[in-house]
Amino acid sequence: MSSETKHIHAEGEVHEDTMTKGKIVKVALILSAITCIEFFIALFLVPHHHMSYHSANPVYIVLTLLKAFYIVAFFMHLKFEKITLIYAIVVPTLFIIGLILVLTNESHHWFDVRF
Repeated sequence: MSSETKHIHAEGEVHEDTMTKGKIVKVALILSAITCIEFFIALFLVPHHHMSYHSANPVYIVLTLLKAFYIVAFFMHLKFEKITLIYAIVVPTLFIIGLILVLTNESHHWFDVRF
């Protein structure tokens, strides 16, 4: 059975687990809007001192994670997969991110001890 399956309920409703042209356009517009917001922050707010670098960085991170969610969920079709496959991908990724954060913190400690 292909990935373009249809679920038919008793009431006769049809739900598609596939990306239609309208959904693709909607997600593309959302990704474009997020990118425009990032460019507005980078090219207008930060240089004109309406926002500091220290407050802009967390905003960039949140917006980038939001864009990554949309790309993974819709264009990689992870939103339409079973929950076990999602956990098989998301949980190891979270462990890797945690490991990177812990090792980065540890490296700063050893750098400070050394010098």
